[in-house]
Amino acid sequence: MMTAAPPLALLHTELGIPTDYGYRHGLVVQEEARLLVPLGLDCLGRDQFAEPATAAAWRTMQAAALTDGIVLQLVSAFRSVAYQAGLIRRKLDQGLSMEAILAVSAAPGYSEHHTGRALDITAPGEAVLEETFELSAAFSWLIGHAHDYGFAMSYPRDNPAGIAYEPWHWCYHAPANSRI
Repeated sequence: MMTAAPPLALLHTELGIPTDYGYRHGLVVQEEARLLVPLGLDCLGRDQFAEPATAAAWRTMQAAALTDGIVLQLVSAFRSVAYQAGLIRRKLDQGLSMEAILAVSAAPGYSEHHTGRALDITAPGEAVLEETFELSAAFSWLIGHAHDYGFAMSYPRDNPAGIAYEPWHWCYHAPANSRI
């Protein structure tokens, strides 16, 4: 049984995350998804979940890419606040500074993954969660088509949040003109 994370301010104090983190990075607290549906296994063999509209959009986009000869694979999807806190703790245990960690990972409570709308994507033969994904045919396809399915890349180069460039991280926003 998974236990709930402590209140966000307490969790941030415990982890050593600055109290003005959200303000400094222009990020807002992300509410955890209440309803999740299975997406199947990711490229690492783990079960993944997303909120229902995101799951439907992902399946439609993945099928459309396949018709164009592009295989899109999941690396990760929904993450709870508690899971995100565990990621931060593991990185701290590895000796990374909080500054270095927050340059590549949103603080617990601020990750789009909490919403069940964010997906980390890769393709067969590509390094997982690496900038080199931008050189892949899959990334080119996403740049040209993901918006048609309601997805946008959240962390382009030099993004205002100051989070490292993540060409693999896409979030579902359900625009009125999406193909879903």
